[in-house]
Amino acid sequence: MLHFGNSKTTDKKPLKVKNDSSTIEIGVVGLGLMGTSILVSLLVSGHKVIGIAPLPADMDGALDRIQSQLNHASEAGLLKEDVSKYLERLHLSENYEDLRNCLLVQECVTEVIAIKTEVYKKITQNTESSTVIATNTSAIPISTLQENVSLPSRFIGIHWAEPAYMTRFLEVTKGEETDEEIAKWVLELAYTWNKEPTYLKKDIRGFVTNRMLYAVYREMFAILENGEASMDDIDKAFRYDPGSWMTYMGLFKRMDQMGLTDYKEIFENLFPQLNNSQTVPPTMQKIVIEKGKGVNNGKGLYCYTKEEAVKWEEDFKNFNHEIFQLAAQYPEINN
Repeated sequence: MLHFGNSKTTDKKPLKVKNDSSTIEIGVVGLGLMGTSILVSLLVSGHKVIGIAPLPADMDGALDRIQSQLNHASEAGLLKEDVSKYLERLHLSENYEDLRNCLLVQECVTEVIAIKTEVYKKITQNTESSTVIATNTSAIPISTLQENVSLPSRFIGIHWAEPAYMTRFLEVTKGEETDEEIAKWVLELAYTWNKEPTYLKKDIRGFVTNRMLYAVYREMFAILENGEASMDDIDKAFRYDPGSWMTYMGLFKRMDQMGLTDYKEIFENLFPQLNNSQTVPPTMQKIVIEKGKGVNNGKGLYCYTKEEAVKWEEDFKNFNHEIFQLAAQYPEINN
């Protein structure tokens, strides 16, 4: 097992990730859609992966979903070997003892602190003291979860996007007690997963992506409910303006590309007009009451037939494939 310096160590060099991913065994606890998607990304990267079902019911359909996701990855040209070769490096289990050789264990269970805490306890009991424990949470502060593990210096946030094996996004978040050396090791490892990881050095609510995106959500609901534009027009505006350049460049580089000349005046005039509500928008309240789940049950901000929902998911898979390949053509903009 690799051993790291403790959280007070400052003079040791960051760990180097070996080129051979097969030497690093990784565990994934939680076999829902996101958990299996993460698991597939790790398999594609060459790791042996131990998938743990926290509850027996979590095992239902997990292997079928993994095979389907691997087939999708194969269709997208991401696999160097036959799907069967990747499945040979996979071990699914309900027994946490099977995590004993893992250098990293990724937790991907429901966003309930008590449930996550119980999972961390079982992981810790069945792994080495040098094992890094990561959470995929997008809502709970890393430092809060860190309070519920016995070795907080080895706990970190690794937040993936769905489908994990088909996106370049990865958000690494350091908690208050996370060892900086651990964070550097995870970031280096992330590049071997074909990701372009972001690093949040200070744990803030919502991390980077969600914090920015939810500011957009708040504003779009305000525009909708003030009757200033329709839902369809708001979606089109975002698709065909930001959507036309975001894969090529980030927001700060977009400002540079636009020239910066007018931004000060725009900020002064527009910022005071932006919505700052702290309540859930009435439109969203109505959907919650009606138990709308969007594409999953056909009822959401838009309505979907079963055929539309299936086509939506299939088209989204194809789009992810295309955007993944497109982003690879312009890597220099991110350097």
